[in-house]
Amino acid sequence: MKMCSRTINQVFASLLVAVLMVVAGASALRAHEIRPAIADLVFAGDGTVRLDMSLILEAALAEIGAEHSDTDESPNAARYDDLRLLDESALATEFERFKPRFLEGVSLSADGVRIPLEVTTVELDPVGDTDFARLSRLQLAGPVPEGAESVVYSFDPAFGPSVIRVPDGQGEISYSAYLGDGGPSEPIPVVGGLTVSAAQVFWDYIGVGFTHIVPKGLDHILFVVGLFLLSPRLKPLLIQITSFTIAHSVTLALAMMGLISAPASIVEPLIAASIVFIAVENLATNRLSPWRPFVVFGFGLLHGLGFAGVLTEFGLSPAHFASGLIGFNIGVEVGQLAVVAACYALFGAWFSEKSWYRARVTMPMSLAIAFVAVWWFAERTGLVA
Repeated sequence: MKMCSRTINQVFASLLVAVLMVVAGASALRAHEIRPAIADLVFAGDGTVRLDMSLILEAALAEIGAEHSDTDESPNAARYDDLRLLDESALATEFERFKPRFLEGVSLSADGVRIPLEVTTVELDPVGDTDFARLSRLQLAGPVPEGAESVVYSFDPAFGPSVIRVPDGQGEISYSAYLGDGGPSEPIPVVGGLTVSAAQVFWDYIGVGFTHIVPKGLDHILFVVGLFLLSPRLKPLLIQITSFTIAHSVTLALAMMGLISAPASIVEPLIAASIVFIAVENLATNRLSPWRPFVVFGFGLLHGLGFAGVLTEFGLSPAHFASGLIGFNIGVEVGQLAVVAACYALFGAWFSEKSWYRARVTMPMSLAIAFVAVWWFAERTGLVA
């Protein structure tokens, strides 16, 4: 009787953990990641300056806020969701109403004097697949005061994070900076471009890489948690993490150099499938197979293509390609190790040697991760709306 009661308690505890994981995962499935607005600063040579912007306009209109890692965290999430359903004509009407507020939040100043900007072009796409954020393109322009030596850019953090880039006129980006708090940017010279050190780029991109994992990279987080669950022992775990890191570093570098490419519509479902595989393997076996690091390496190649989308948006200048890429990879690695450390602190250090660890921790959490990843795969392939 005692044995039966103990078994029931174990099953109940396992199911409870699984339910909690699934609930947490399900809420994340509804989340919409906030992507930064990309603003290219162009001096036209005729006394005017231009901002060519690519952004999720609905997030700016709803004033989601840069402090959130996904739109569902914002009190304005319902407004954002409603805007995403509008066709381009209706969205254009909403933007026209919002334009004075938007122009107040996008600022260019020259030697301390604000440049009056006007919206000269608005390009909006149809609604399309609502599982993916819709990017809109705006062009803003204004006069550069005579004798101005530099301009400073800022973007209201209520509209979300922003990246300011300076094209060199030959198809390359001579300068880029991530402004998570809205700025202001460094003074950008009207003539001659901006010089930034490789060390500064290196440190900046460590932060970008880390935040792409924690808190924004839930799919990458679940993949690492899945690796941890089967074998919390340090040596095999580090072998797998190292294999994963080497692989994603290779494809990230190749993609950034333009040698390989793959559309997000293919990469993102495959990333979800990789998470399903790891979780199901955890359920099927209690032993770490010798070939698992090679499987993890293959999956790392996929995840690297996913990371490439982030850096491609930011636009690394050729002069700082290596320092930015290395910094981003280090940030990703630190983020992954932070996830491992959190898993160890929460349950690995306390329970991994217990006889019930697999039944109460590995199995239910792997089941929940598999459930979430299968749902992601279905969403990303269009099998579910």
